[in-house]
Amino acid sequence: MKAVILAAGVGKRLGVVAEGRPKCLVQVGGQSLLSRHLEQLSSLGIQTVVLVVGYQQHLIREAVASSSFPGIVQFVTNDQYIRGSITSLWEARKEVDDDVIIMDADVLYHPDILRRLVESRFPNALLVDESVSQETEECMVAIQDERVTSLSKTLPARYDFTGEGVGFLKVAKSDSAVLFQSVLEPIEAGHLDMEYEDALKGFFEKVNVGYERIGGLPWIEIDFPEDVQRAERDILPMLSCHGKEVV
Repeated sequence: MKAVILAAGVGKRLGVVAEGRPKCLVQVGGQSLLSRHLEQLSSLGIQTVVLVVGYQQHLIREAVASSSFPGIVQFVTNDQYIRGSITSLWEARKEVDDDVIIMDADVLYHPDILRRLVESRFPNALLVDESVSQETEECMVAIQDERVTSLSKTLPARYDFTGEGVGFLKVAKSDSAVLFQSVLEPIEAGHLDMEYEDALKGFFEKVNVGYERIGGLPWIEIDFPEDVQRAERDILPMLSCHGKEVV
């Protein structure tokens, strides 16, 4: 199994908190999000991490080179990093030659969250935080008849239950061609500012995608300066075990 981390974007909404760095290099509790990802993936036995870079990519490359896990990282460059994340996922298509975990780079999370996805009995799966209801721009997972039907900020007309998506998707090698065909269609139509989640409708229609509930486990997506503050104030203390911080 591989991991693909989408880390090419600018992250303009973070403003001065990012200090001109890519979002994955934002420090939470003295450790970058990227460092936390690599530690957790390695601990789960993931030995190949495809890192899609663009904005200030030299800083990410330097951070990886000085990390404890430089040997597991392969780089893919997205020159269109000012466009939507669909362009980053498309650039990584040639590296998806195994089962894969596709990950947003801007998430701080309890280790059991990623573990549940990696170890899921479903070959294709999403994480869903069923404790969250949509209030503003949350990207929501819609479930109907025990399968995922949508991952979007706009909920479908019908669903059995829903919850917020964490930003990680597990895809079986055998279904990766369907995934990228679903992504190719909006790219060919010129919709390069689309987030990749909105391109997955065809994938969900053709592939049975399961889900793992993670409600009650702490996590946060880092988009705004206040998210960094909340991560350090509220989330980070919950990522500790017997006084020792975990990733």
